[in-house]
Amino acid sequence: MHRIRLLHFADLHIGIESYGRLDPATGVNERVLDFLRRFDELVEYALEQEADAVIFAGDAFKTRTPTPTYQRAFARRVKRLADAGIPVLLLAGNHDLPAMVQQASSVEIFRTLDVPNVVVGWREEIHRLETRHGPFQVATLPYPAVQRLLVHEEYRGLSIEQLDQALQAVITDNIQALAAQLDPSLPAVLAAHLSVSGATYGSERSVMIGRDAVILKSALADPAWDYVALGHIHLHQSLNEGGYPPVVYAGSMERIDFGEEGQPKGFCQVELARGDTTWRFIPLRARPFITVTADIRDATDPLIAVQQAVATHNLNGAVVRLNLRLKPEQEALVRDRDVRAVLTEAGAYFIGAINREVERTVRVRLGTLTPEELTDRELLLKYLEAKQTDPQRSELLLRYAEALFGDSTSG
Repeated sequence: MHRIRLLHFADLHIGIESYGRLDPATGVNERVLDFLRRFDELVEYALEQEADAVIFAGDAFKTRTPTPTYQRAFARRVKRLADAGIPVLLLAGNHDLPAMVQQASSVEIFRTLDVPNVVVGWREEIHRLETRHGPFQVATLPYPAVQRLLVHEEYRGLSIEQLDQALQAVITDNIQALAAQLDPSLPAVLAAHLSVSGATYGSERSVMIGRDAVILKSALADPAWDYVALGHIHLHQSLNEGGYPPVVYAGSMERIDFGEEGQPKGFCQVELARGDTTWRFIPLRARPFITVTADIRDATDPLIAVQQAVATHNLNGAVVRLNLRLKPEQEALVRDRDVRAVLTEAGAYFIGAINREVERTVRVRLGTLTPEELTDRELLLKYLEAKQTDPQRSELLLRYAEALFGDSTSG
C-alpha cells in the first residue's frame, strides 16, 4: 500500500507585530520575520522529506486586508513548494475571508491566476489532488461565518444563540453531504477551519475576528475520512485519541503572546492511507515566551535578588515578563531601568512587562473607638470599607453575616 506523505499546518497570522521591533535590514517588524521563519522551516522540511502534498488549514494573515509586502512574503514560500511539484491546498480561515461575501479573500489571487499546484479552498467542495504516490481527495470546509445565514429570509430575526445553533446544523449537514460524495477507493482528508466541541482554546481569542459556531466532534469523527486537518485553534491537540480518523489541530507555528507560553509549536506530518492513516507532530523553533517571578520581600539587596531569580531561567532570545513581589520600602530601590538591564544582560530579546506586586498593610481606622466598643456588624462594615468592597456586595455580605451573628447569639 502506497502512503501519501502530507504536511498539515495552520494559523500563520503573518502581520502580528506584538513584542517586536523594526528590522532595519528588511523594513519589516522582527516578529513578522519570526512567523515567516517558521514557514521557511516547514518549506525546507517538505523539500528535504519529499512531501507529497501540503495542506494549510487557514488564517494566512493577521487581518483580512494584508499589506502587499506580507502577501508577497506568503506567496514566495507557497511558490517554492508548488515549483517543487508539491500540491498545496490553501483553506480560507476567518482571517482570510472578507467582511462582505462579494469581496475577494486574501488568498483568492492564487485561484484567480490559476497558479499550478495550488488549490484554494474557498467553498465547501471536494478536490482531487495528484501526487507522486497517487491521488487523494480533500474536502474543504472554510470558516463558517454566521453572516452566510443572514442572506436567507428564514434566519432573519433569530437571536445570536439561535443563529449559532442553525449554523451548527447547516455545517453538520454539509459535512455529511461532502462525505457522501467521496470516492471510497481513495484516501480522503477533511480540511476545516472551525471550533470543535471539547477543544482547548489558546490565545486565538485575542486575535479572533467574528463569532464562533462550535461544531460537535461527532460530526467530524466519521471513518469516511482518513484524516481531519483542523485550523483556527492555536493549541496543538488531537481530539479523537483511540478512534479513527485522527481529528487534529496542527496549532499555530509561532507564539502570539504569553497565553501560549510553554505550548509546543509546529506542524503535523501525516502518512495518509485508506483506513490506516498515521501522523506525528513536528515541533518548530518558535520564539520562547518566559515569565520570571521574583519574590524579593525578604532580600537584603533587592536587585541582586532579581538577578538570582533571572539566572534560574534561560532567557536567550526570549520575550520576557517579570513579576516582582516587594515591600513598599523596596520600590525606590528597584528601578525599571536597572531591572531591564539585568534582563537584557541575560539575553532577553524583548521585555514584555515588569509587573510589581507591592505588599501593603491595610489599616482599618476605628476613630476614637476600640474594637471592644464596636459590634460585630460595625467591625465587619469597617473591614469591608477598608477593602473598598463594592457597596452591593457589602450589603449582601452583611445580610449573611447578620444571620450568623443571630445564630451565635441564640446558641
